Formats: sequence, C-alpha cells, structure tokens
Amino acid sequence: MLYRSGFCSFYKTATECTWHEVRSVAFNIRMFANSRPVTSTQIAIHEHLAALVARHSATTFRKPVQPYNRTAFDVSMQVWEAAGKPPLILDAGCGVGLSTLHLASRFPDHFVIGIDQSAHRLRRNTHWAGEPPRNAICVRADLVDYWRLLLWAGIRPARHYVLYPNPWPKVGHLARRWHGHPVFPAIVALGGIFECRSNWHIYINECAAALSQLSGKPVETAPFLPDNPITPFEQKYLASGHALWRCRTDLTGSSL
Repeated sequence: MLYRSGFCSFYKTATECTWHEVRSVAFNIRMFANSRPVTSTQIAIHEHLAALVARHSATTFRKPVQPYNRTAFDVSMQVWEAAGKPPLILDAGCGVGLSTLHLASRFPDHFVIGIDQSAHRLRRNTHWAGEPPRNAICVRADLVDYWRLLLWAGIRPARHYVLYPNPWPKVGHLARRWHGHPVFPAIVALGGIFECRSNWHIYINECAAALSQLSGKPVETAPFLPDNPITPFEQKYLASGHALWRCRTDLTGSSL
C-alpha cells in the first residue's frame, strides 16, 4: 500500500557484471529506443469531447469508493501530516516512481505523493543515484477514488502532474482518456498548477480544451523537449525520436 523504502539505487561495475547481464543490457537499450509512435484514425480533437465534458460536469459521479483506496488515502495523508503538511504535489499514475523522485528533488520544500494502481510497478526497483529524497511517498490506489477523496477532504495540491497516461487512441475510446472520464471535473476542482505530458499531440490538445472548458482559463499547449527526462516513458520516447507535448495551466480557484 505505502511504498517509501522501495526506492533504491542498484548499480554494478563492469567487472561485476556477467556476460549474460551485459548482453541483456545491450538488448534492452536497443529495445528502449524502438518505441512506436501513437497511431490513430482520429486526426483532431474528438467531435464529441465538449458534449461529453459538459455532461460529466452537470452530473454527479457516484461510483462507490473501494475500501483499499480509502485506506491508502488515509495512510498517505498521515505521512504528509507527519512531515508538517508542506505544499503538496500529486504525481498521478507515477508508475515505478521515478518521476516522483525527480519532482521531490526539484521541489524540496514540497511533499510529493505518487499514486499508481499497480503494485507490481511500485515494487520494482527504481534506479536513483545517491540517497533518494525523503519528501516523497508512493501509494497503491485507484486514481478515480484517490482524486475524489482528496477533493472531499478539502485538500488542494499546489502542483498536479499527469505524465504520459495511456492515450487510448482509438476513436471509440474517448471516454477512457482522463479528460473524457466522469472524474475529470474533480481533477479540475482540485486546482493547483496542472501539467499533462504525452507523445500524442491530440491527447494534449483535447486535455487542454477540456481544462479550458471547465475552468474558463487559458491553457498553454506546446511541444516539449525536457533537459532531463523524469519518467521511463519520457526517456523511451525521446530515445525513439518521438515528439513530446504538454499542456499547463494554473487551476487555482477552480471549483465545480
């Protein structure tokens, strides 16, 4: 449920590696730079996006909260409170937690909570040089529940990152994208500086349009070339020559 000590650094010198390990690393490097770009028959913002976002904002999302998500939320809040309740950063869909560590290192006066629904991903060793920052934790939880629990508790993050979510590129999968999901109005209502990144520009354009529709605020979209990739997907997409995109806006004061 709570993964803090799981962050670790694991390195071997060349003399400590077996020949099998060297071959494995070389193979993984080749595969790492061989990611295919997103392909879709959809060539612009989905024609039903605005209507779908409007419908979700006008209705109450009544999905019951699962007990394990409430427990994960409560534990993470206790850890945050024990740290003195500094400004909060959410790393939504943090995967193996590498981005959580990078964000904690970049914002040492904040507390970063990474959330992912996969216990397998969270248990994987994350390569990090040196002592990992102590102002971060990762928790296993379904974001759909965690976002709503945060909103209901009246807790507002200072920053909110959604980095390289599943793009669901088929035309019929609009409702599976976060901006097409019934929980999206809660994401906007949480406020804070919101940033989403993707290697599919349509996803970013849609996310920006939905954010602007609900918040009434302008949303910046632009190509993005990071100096230091902070997620495994960001590293892989860059190595494969993909264009990266992001949208950002300050949702402070938004309420639905």
